[in-house]
Amino acid sequence: MNGLRNVLLGALLLVPTVLDAGDWPQILGPHRNGKAASDEQLLNEWPASGPAEVWSRPVGHAFAGVAVAGPRVILFHREGEQEVTECLNAADGQSVWKQGHATTFYPQVGGGDGPLCVPVISGDRVVTFGAQGVLSCFRLASGERLWMRKTHEDFRALEGYFGAGSSPIVVDGLVIVNVGGGRQEAGVVAFDLQTGETRWTQTQEPAGYSAPVLVAFEDRSYVLMVTRYKCVLLDAETGAIGFEFPFGQRGPTVNGASPIVIDNAKLFVTASYGVGAAYAQFSRQHFDMLWQRDDVLSAQYCTPIYEDGILYGIDGREDVPPADLKAVELKTGKRLWIEPSFGYGTLISADGKLLIQKTDGDLILGKASPEGFRKLAHHRVLNGEVRALPALANGRFYVRNDRVLKCFQVGR
Repeated sequence: MNGLRNVLLGALLLVPTVLDAGDWPQILGPHRNGKAASDEQLLNEWPASGPAEVWSRPVGHAFAGVAVAGPRVILFHREGEQEVTECLNAADGQSVWKQGHATTFYPQVGGGDGPLCVPVISGDRVVTFGAQGVLSCFRLASGERLWMRKTHEDFRALEGYFGAGSSPIVVDGLVIVNVGGGRQEAGVVAFDLQTGETRWTQTQEPAGYSAPVLVAFEDRSYVLMVTRYKCVLLDAETGAIGFEFPFGQRGPTVNGASPIVIDNAKLFVTASYGVGAAYAQFSRQHFDMLWQRDDVLSAQYCTPIYEDGILYGIDGREDVPPADLKAVELKTGKRLWIEPSFGYGTLISADGKLLIQKTDGDLILGKASPEGFRKLAHHRVLNGEVRALPALANGRFYVRNDRVLKCFQVGR
């Protein structure tokens, strides 16, 4: 009974205060696990021409996907020397409002010069976190800028190889961010959602690229995150560390996939570059490592989908092919099946199916089970590299590259 209560509480704490069925208000969807709303229903097949394109519009540089709430889509991109937060009409892609701030960001090691973090919509607030650590909060309806913090300046944080890339999480009125200001005990910082004031700072950890997730123990919220070198559980209200363990390595590596939490009692984390994957059982202040290996499911930035004891994900790296689609039994780490040289991409789960957006622009509709993977349909939705995380909201699929954002009807 307590387990069920914890799961329900976690869902309530994480979802924004005003949330329509089918929204995608933050990275990886309503619960930051790659799963769409339970009432989302997908088409079972597409015509030869692919899913119907609803609208398309040009965009600036970014690897940041969109967030969607009701009739509004939040786009975060770079136009010239400005990082721009722009609100679009979900019906036709037309601009409703836009706000910008100056940027001079240029990546140290390849990549793009635009923002990486997916916006967060929480009630009537929109939060964005730019490549140079500019954290901004806007009013959803009007675009009024409510506050802005230059976190890299405030906390002496380094930009990292590709700029700031850990999408913030909003929990109980706090915006919690892996800022990376370790020299000031500000590896992780909590800001007041209403005012932008600093509420707490914690850890000496540099920033990673993985987005934090919520863990709920009865009446208390925690945040689990993968920083540059560690997996850490933090009390959301105070910042107190519950536990931490090493995860990551020095050198030109990143931790990009989000942690997966199962029943607020077990966790799975994964990274490429020889880091591997780890599966642990945990409580508020303790963890037991169940297994840790680099031959199971080592994902560069694709967060796997967990379903009934099975992980479905893409093993490998985009920049060092091949990348394989795999199914793994989480309890044992046993591989159930593999689709070799599948290609890199990101996964969304909805209506018992998977939408897999590959980085080469192909969108695949399929069904995955412990027995295997069955492709139902596929279509080239974009040309060129696609690295921004897609979104699925109210039957519509939003996907972008560095030039265009498209909206497709994939729901029935």
